[in-house]
Amino acid sequence: MSQHPSLVHARGLTKRYKNGFTAVDGVDFDVRPGKAFGFLGPNGAGKTSTMRMIACSSPITEGELSVIGMDPRTQAREIKARLGVVPQIDNLDTELTVRENLEMYARYFDIPRGVAAERTDELLDFVQLSERAKDQVEPLSGGMKRRLTIARALINDPDLVILDEPTTGLDPQARHLLWERLYQLKRRGRTLIITTHYMDEAEQLCDHLVVMDKAKIVAEGSPRQLIDEHATKEVLELRFTDTVRANLDGRLEGLADRVEQLPDRLLLYTADGERALEQVHALSIPVESALVRRSSLEDVFLSLTGRSLIE
Repeated sequence: MSQHPSLVHARGLTKRYKNGFTAVDGVDFDVRPGKAFGFLGPNGAGKTSTMRMIACSSPITEGELSVIGMDPRTQAREIKARLGVVPQIDNLDTELTVRENLEMYARYFDIPRGVAAERTDELLDFVQLSERAKDQVEPLSGGMKRRLTIARALINDPDLVILDEPTTGLDPQARHLLWERLYQLKRRGRTLIITTHYMDEAEQLCDHLVVMDKAKIVAEGSPRQLIDEHATKEVLELRFTDTVRANLDGRLEGLADRVEQLPDRLLLYTADGERALEQVHALSIPVESALVRRSSLEDVFLSLTGRSLIE
């Protein structure tokens, strides 16, 4: 046993449904305490199915899974008592106030009323909703509802917080506020498991990532490791008119380590994007628009699977 045993340990973890569909196909991973661990991939990759097995809300078909040192097959109740779960879609009680949502939820964990009230105060402060404590939930913005759902998931002081697509549907400002709160949670030593299909979210929040595609893990590492391993330092994005694009005839192939063709643009993977652009101009190829940027996790996914993450 290592000095830091995994909070979640999976080997050959598989989820197969009655219709024969395999949602998760023999995956191995370890979630270390105090880290933010991310599952990255498109819809249908198997992320949510994996999370549901960890959260003891979906039985394991095959393989080995340990959550907080316990077996979900036989100790689901004990595990659930020590988890905080933020589902993909908010399921708050809209007929209760913001404060009542937290205090009522505390009863499920048999938290004494005084302790629940104290924790509610702390959590509303943490998610910046103290001023809305007496308000009904229904009129709150999407970002506020999301923050309240996260506060509710923390009411039992969980060892592990599971967040399924935490910022889907939020505007950029609300997403950034939520990221900041999640970052603070991590700084307080919480262990987070996050599924997302947002690259910037994974890069911002996660210490360690697994990239899932078609029920399997296709790569894992820190965001920086994955970018260094599967992409170049820079990417030159080029757009051409349809006529120019139709007549390129592979003329760009020698200018970069790799050329990816997307429906609306071409990506040239290279150590020096500006130099590659000079070479394109030297070939007298008319460019509609050009952008040099650093490589991202989007490029990692494209390299691993041959397709864009958000299609």
